[in-house]
Amino acid sequence: MTILESEKDIAALREGGKILASVLNEVARRVAPGVAAADLDALAEKLIREAGAEPSFKNYKTPDDKIPYPASLCVSVNDEVVHGIPDQKIFQEGDVVGLDLGLKYKGFYTDSAVTALAGKADTESLRLVETAKKSLAKGISVVKDGARIGDIGFAVQSRAEKDGFGVVRKLVGHGLGRKVHEGPQVPNFGSRGSGMALKKGLVLAIEPMITAGDSDVYLDDDLWTWKTKDRSLAAHFEHTVIVTENGAEIITKL
Repeated sequence: MTILESEKDIAALREGGKILASVLNEVARRVAPGVAAADLDALAEKLIREAGAEPSFKNYKTPDDKIPYPASLCVSVNDEVVHGIPDQKIFQEGDVVGLDLGLKYKGFYTDSAVTALAGKADTESLRLVETAKKSLAKGISVVKDGARIGDIGFAVQSRAEKDGFGVVRKLVGHGLGRKVHEGPQVPNFGSRGSGMALKKGLVLAIEPMITAGDSDVYLDDDLWTWKTKDRSLAAHFEHTVIVTENGAEIITKL
């Protein structure tokens, strides 16, 4: 776990978060029918490096991964939940496009995700994306010194299921800061008052993964992309936050 106490370290984390938010916003703005996912990946890496940071996903590999992740930006389309590889797939009208990006700046890692719509989307897609965004906000709203991990999951799950959507359980949020992924795990489901107590200075990536159908997922043959088993649409939003006495400071907010 990364628990930051030094104002210098927190300031560095904030700087990296601002860079990440700016890059991700620009990449999301480019989502449109006819655009290639690979072009967005190239743009994201270019902007990150120009800002003096490093992409943290490119060539990332845990002991459990068979191959390193081959890109800087994860681009997950429609039934792809997370970690979609930005190959030469071209966005079509109405596609639901998840964009997940991480970077390293002054020794600290930040991570964020948004879901954008290519062109004009149908009502169900709009509802799904809006609910995923609100689920993230709800999860962040309960974060404070002394709250529990389960409080976050309960808030996310309750908000998503209220609108009739599913919550992915196989994949979760996480701690970060000095590494791309650290403890603790931050599920998007749970019970109030359960799990580890949050501490001031703890850095977390909260990331609801919400589905329009069943919440079961599987790993694609490319060994990175997670997809819904029933081929239903998925949306993904994420912020890096730091726990404070009174709430959560969103590090990756513009």
